[in-house]
Amino acid sequence: MNVEQHDDAAASRIAAAMGDRARARMLYCLVDGHARTSTELAVVAGVSPSTASAHLNRLKTERLVKVAVQGKHRYYSLEGPNVASVLEGLSVLAGGHRDNFVPNTPNRLRFARTCYDHMAGSLGVALHDRLKTLAWVSASLTDGDNAYEVTSSGVKGFQSLGIDLEATRKLRRRFACACLDWSERRPHVGGALGAALLKVALKKRWVVQDLDSRALRVTSSGRREMQARFGLEL
Repeated sequence: MNVEQHDDAAASRIAAAMGDRARARMLYCLVDGHARTSTELAVVAGVSPSTASAHLNRLKTERLVKVAVQGKHRYYSLEGPNVASVLEGLSVLAGGHRDNFVPNTPNRLRFARTCYDHMAGSLGVALHDRLKTLAWVSASLTDGDNAYEVTSSGVKGFQSLGIDLEATRKLRRRFACACLDWSERRPHVGGALGAALLKVALKKRWVVQDLDSRALRVTSSGRREMQARFGLEL
């Protein structure tokens, strides 16, 4: 079998599955990391329940979504962070080239939001920049251009936050990488390390996630802690 032709065929199927507008709406709805029922996704996509089921079966076949059965209900979510990264990248591409980029994202989402399971928006970008300035992370010499490694200073810093770096490294995903932010057009921290940072921020209630959107709200204690720990002025 010609491997390149096989890859082309697989990519073509996935692109076709994502290309339908109703299916694209479903996928982007799930980028916030929350699972939803087919009925809820039908409303989002503006299609009938039976049509939504057909769309979700197509997305499931191409391994873009997964389903969890709980009692009588079936809950759909993205297959994983790789799918979210592709959707984020497509959002950047859809924005086109602008010599002077001016974001048109709603303020709540632009400031702070989830990108699947890590922090995005201007807050996520600012945190990414501070981690590099503080030398907690540095470019990886082995895992690609946009991959990061944690420095000795970073080990102490992340441990002080309660992040178990060894356990984070063992997860079946990229450890840490630069994820291009669709509203800022600059990177925020993605991968398992980015997810761990968001988990800490939510647990310590530095940020609170909206129930009905990807938006994150920074609490007063979160502002104090981020200033104290990262020198991040919000």
